[in-house]
Amino acid sequence: MIGKITGRVDYVADDHVLIETAGVGYIIHCAAPTLAAMPGPGEVAALYTEMVVREDLMQLIGFRTVAEREWHRLLTSVQGVGARVALAILGALGPDGVSRALALGDVAAIRAAPGVGPKLAVRIANELSDKAPAVMALGAQGKRTAVASGPVPVGEAMKSAAVVLADGATADALSALVNLGYDRMQAARAVAEAAGSGSGSADLIKAALKTLDRNL
Repeated sequence: MIGKITGRVDYVADDHVLIETAGVGYIIHCAAPTLAAMPGPGEVAALYTEMVVREDLMQLIGFRTVAEREWHRLLTSVQGVGARVALAILGALGPDGVSRALALGDVAAIRAAPGVGPKLAVRIANELSDKAPAVMALGAQGKRTAVASGPVPVGEAMKSAAVVLADGATADALSALVNLGYDRMQAARAVAEAAGSGSGSADLIKAALKTLDRNL
């Protein structure tokens, strides 16, 4: 299993990027926002990856964070959701949007993704709502992959390129509420509803607590 690839960007296409490392070029399919964030040809980038294998297909899917990869895995566990549909959902909503939609059972938000009909959106919401908190909690552990620019040797980039931490406010708030004794599903819904309240964990926790108090 190939879990992460770091190397030089050869080119970026509409639905994939080709990254060369150790003399081998890997075609990695990604959501549109991930492709838009890729550096230019010749620069170094890294992606967490998932390999999709079928009788007629073998391809790599790329993600900027571990949490994003786990959302993709969770989405494809639903019957009728293939790798491309899961990427479309992540591309339309983003990892945070997916977590909010699933925690709140927001079928309309899920339907906004290309290729997702009303029945499939309902199935996704029903099957994954209770599994959303576990992936939301990965936000505190996930790391945004390194992207270095300029003529940096691939070997050096793999050893020492700076890693920017992903925003862990959602995961921190969820963990804090669970530690306070709130049910994990209740906490996840409250955090999802409170998303956007301030920029840090403390603001999100306060807003989520207000939401929980209103629902008592």
